[in-house]
Amino acid sequence: MATWILHVDLDQFIAAVEVLRHPELRGRPLVVGGDGDPAKRGVVATASYEARQHGVHSGLPMRTAARRCPDAVFLPADRDAYEATSARVMTALRELGYVTEVLGWDEAFVAAETDDPEAVARRIRQHIKAATQLDSSVGIGENRIQAKVATTFAKPAGVFRLTGQTWFSVLGARPTGELLGVGAKTEHKLAELGIGTVAELAGADLAVMAGRFGPTIGPWLVQTANGLGSAEVTAEPWVPRSRSREITFQRNIEDWAQVREEVLRLAAQVTRDVAAEQRPAVRIVVKVRHAPFFTSTHGQTLAEPTSDEAVIGQAALAALDKFTDRRPVRLLGVRAEFADPER
Repeated sequence: MATWILHVDLDQFIAAVEVLRHPELRGRPLVVGGDGDPAKRGVVATASYEARQHGVHSGLPMRTAARRCPDAVFLPADRDAYEATSARVMTALRELGYVTEVLGWDEAFVAAETDDPEAVARRIRQHIKAATQLDSSVGIGENRIQAKVATTFAKPAGVFRLTGQTWFSVLGARPTGELLGVGAKTEHKLAELGIGTVAELAGADLAVMAGRFGPTIGPWLVQTANGLGSAEVTAEPWVPRSRSREITFQRNIEDWAQVREEVLRLAAQVTRDVAAEQRPAVRIVVKVRHAPFFTSTHGQTLAEPTSDEAVIGQAALAALDKFTDRRPVRLLGVRAEFADPER
């Protein structure tokens, strides 16, 4: 029997959890984000498939979502509910006995020795559905890259296999932006090199790619375009790399003394999250979004790992002091990063 990698991804997870809590919303366009008020500033956390048909997607400003889909139902995000449901999903997945690596709230890798990976995928979907009433999609591959890309073809509520033999017949003529890790900026840079498709990227000169994207990212892009990647799946518990808090202000803050106060308040919240993790922070990052929508970050490495609120607060202020732009602020965020668990 061969070892197959399966990528399990919950369909429209946050929206689906909300539909379970509010069955009367099934089939209606649903948008979750902020405090649920589309008249206020905030971004979409997720949108149901019905809302996506109107051009609503994660990261879109709530006000824009309301314009694109005025008939949508808007709900506030409820992190505790999503974490609780995610725990039930992952418990159900582990019950099947396969090596399972949790990636976050709504996705996991599974390694299975089988001659019929589609049967395993269907079993996974059925078990999750029976345990939680949630739909999932499963991508099958010979490695993690293939499996995760396959999931995009499996959605919604389906199964799709992608292998080294079928990789180019499925993806070769598609734009590079359909590859994982290739965002709009990278896709534009590739286009400047005359690379527009996955097949063209797969055949790109490594030296040219390293010169344009760096000695690590350049070759990695070529490797990804060839459908090559790790086939390792570990059952070690998923450990978050950071904890963060942020706030979008309904009115821009122009007084940077108030900005400092807000950063300290967010740092205190993050400190409580760090303490709950029982893992000290090693670096603090502050995010500032200026009006109208320009975002930048600065970080401050701590002298030693800590969970001390005063130290984390001072590090957040030190990171804030690295911002030279004093334009009005519409969003602030503070992130505490943990040490690599392998170190």
